[in-house]
Amino acid sequence: MTTTQTQQRPKDERRAAAFADRMVGAVDAAGLVLQCSIGDQLGLFDVLADLDDATSEQIAQAAGLQERYVREWLAALTVAGVVEHDASSRSYRLPAEHAAVLTRAAGPDNLARLCRYIPMLAEAEHLVVEAFRSGGGVPYSAFSRFHEVMAEDSAAVNDASLLDTILPLVPGLPERLTAGVDVADFGCGSGHAVNLMARAFPASRFVGYDFSTEAIGRARAEAAGWELPNARFEVQDVAVLDHADDFDLITAFDTIHDQAQPAQVLAAIARALRPDGVFLMVDITGSSEVADNIDLPLATLLYTCSLLHCMPVSLGLGGVGLGTMWGRQTALRMLGEAGFADVEVRQIDTDPQNAYYVCTLG
Repeated sequence: MTTTQTQQRPKDERRAAAFADRMVGAVDAAGLVLQCSIGDQLGLFDVLADLDDATSEQIAQAAGLQERYVREWLAALTVAGVVEHDASSRSYRLPAEHAAVLTRAAGPDNLARLCRYIPMLAEAEHLVVEAFRSGGGVPYSAFSRFHEVMAEDSAAVNDASLLDTILPLVPGLPERLTAGVDVADFGCGSGHAVNLMARAFPASRFVGYDFSTEAIGRARAEAAGWELPNARFEVQDVAVLDHADDFDLITAFDTIHDQAQPAQVLAAIARALRPDGVFLMVDITGSSEVADNIDLPLATLLYTCSLLHCMPVSLGLGGVGLGTMWGRQTALRMLGEAGFADVEVRQIDTDPQNAYYVCTLG
């Protein structure tokens, strides 16, 4: 269809105006997202939650920040309806109802932390634009804040739910971990989940694998700080990891869809499991069919993460570019092809964006 033909198509003026309003709102909301990212990084929401009717000078002093910057940030949050402002006393306050989803005390419910994905992804936008034209992918190194953002996001979920909710999804698993088993985490990132388990279950032995030296450095530092002799971490491309019958439990927390060769990784996991072992895979929920995801919460953000990070990083490594939204149907098919005969899919209230796959070889 030519441009002229497109322009000549009948247009519903009210629909056009409604969509224009939606886009104006989206652009304005994007500004709020950036402001919330800044507030989360600087701990400003936490400071506001502890103060009541404070001036910009008082807030800046409590946060240890420059007042002029804090004042402009407060203005943006005021016009956005996030912060309340008293013009007569020139004071600001964060309502308790807003603090419940904007502070670190909110744990996995902290939506300000979620806002930090947008500036992180935008770091490589120009490289993704070029990849549209030339093909290929984007190097992992293009995302300087990836591990920081991911580590804080996943830590909030794992701190709240890993030991008491996630691990019990596998019948009898906490008891086996207490008695002592061998555990591997494929694509461990900064290793917080491994360290949490190692601290809770000192009789078990844990190893985390990741190809990022930066992430492994973070994991080792935390393990050393916590004095965990039963946790170790290795820089390793898990697609070529060659173990056989070595582990009773293997975990993969939001990492399989990122892999350059996910089918090879799943096959390596199946080989590395002992016959009675369990693979616990955590990955993005949703369907493999885009039409099924239209009403999925945060679907646009999830596809944006896929387009600006997960897919191009995989392609940049010569991979298949599976993407964040590979979906349940594709995940089940690939797990079956890797040799997992029994797969149960579960979900938990504290992590609605993920599905939990409990997999055994059968």
